[in-house]
Amino acid sequence: MIKGVNLILFATSIVALVVVYGLKFQTESVQREKFALQHQISLQKQQLSALQADWAHFSQPSYIAPIVERHAQELGLAYIDARQFGKITDIPMRPEATDDAALDALFRALDAGIDPIGDKLSEILDQ
Repeated sequence: MIKGVNLILFATSIVALVVVYGLKFQTESVQREKFALQHQISLQKQQLSALQADWAHFSQPSYIAPIVERHAQELGLAYIDARQFGKITDIPMRPEATDDAALDALFRALDAGIDPIGDKLSEILDQ
């Protein structure tokens, strides 16, 4: 009887030993993968840092300005003049009171399928 119990306990301990070693090797494998990923992340962070430094250098106006001047003829670039957009006095002032009759006429035209604003815009664009 005692020999049978000893045999069962011995077999159970062998199975437990195999399971524990299997877990150990599995965790070591996961740990190696983790360290490899951490190393890869570290390398990519270094590369990103170098690329950000390059971007900071290449996007400086002192770097871009000579290139733009050198190729201004091909690019057709010109400086923006504030007067080319018009003057503030060209903007019509807001009317003191709303013209209800004009709004009613606009809504009636829109209900009829006529777009007077679109027609006016296309007229302006055609000029």
